[in-house]
Amino acid sequence: MKKSPREASLGGKIFTYAFLTLFVLWSIYPILNVITVSLRPGDLLWSKDLSIIPENWTLDAYYQLLFDKPFMRWLWNSMLVSFTVTLTGVALASTAGYAFSRYKFRGKETAMIGMIVTQMFPVTMLLLPLFIMLIKMGLYDTYIGLIIAYSATALPFCVWQMKGYYDTIPKSLEEAAAIDGCSQWMTFYRIVLPLAAPALVITALFSFMSAWSEYLVAAVLIQDTTMFTLPLGLKSFQSNFATEWGLYAAAALFVSLPVVVLFMALSRYLVSGLTLGGVKE
Repeated sequence: MKKSPREASLGGKIFTYAFLTLFVLWSIYPILNVITVSLRPGDLLWSKDLSIIPENWTLDAYYQLLFDKPFMRWLWNSMLVSFTVTLTGVALASTAGYAFSRYKFRGKETAMIGMIVTQMFPVTMLLLPLFIMLIKMGLYDTYIGLIIAYSATALPFCVWQMKGYYDTIPKSLEEAAAIDGCSQWMTFYRIVLPLAAPALVITALFSFMSAWSEYLVAAVLIQDTTMFTLPLGLKSFQSNFATEWGLYAAAALFVSLPVVVLFMALSRYLVSGLTLGGVKE
């Protein structure tokens, strides 16, 4: 039987599996370390004990986090902001990307270049203009102000991504739908949008991540402690004289869980979306 040119030799397989095993261990070590810190008594960060489950382990950090700290309030705030930013990003990017992909209008190229140029500047440069604009609009220190800031920073990338994916969908499908009597909106809603599901998932995940784990913009725009999101809440465990490492570690695990669940649930859409995005008719 002829050997496939892509089939690796025994030595190659051993090297590949050894490299992958080392990479996995390297990746999961920080997570195991965080779990260990969350179980240690007395906010100990460093210890000579290398066991994952430390001696005299305790769940006090988790109990304090859930019942003595406003963690659930921070979680609710983060979910409210993140899901609103996600819905806003998907709705605007899906329609704007379609317009840029299918229609010709004055200023189209300038608008596309203008959006991509905004992605070249760091967020720190946008903080001052956002701060001044939100104060003048009366939206400083509000959920809406934070949602506008997150949506404005994430939307340009999402529009470009959706526009690129719509370019890969054959226009002949829309022409066939028009011949069968579909209106323009029905063609977009029932023909194009289902085909763009992988790109929509990537857009939703990017928008969600932009808001879920962001700290710097929230620290500038939110001062009311009852409106703290999870990153701001975690930062409050750190003071000038001490850091509550047990609470910090336990909260970090809880914050990571929704992202892990989302990635696992949407992984098949992510792979197809990333591989199909560069193919054009």
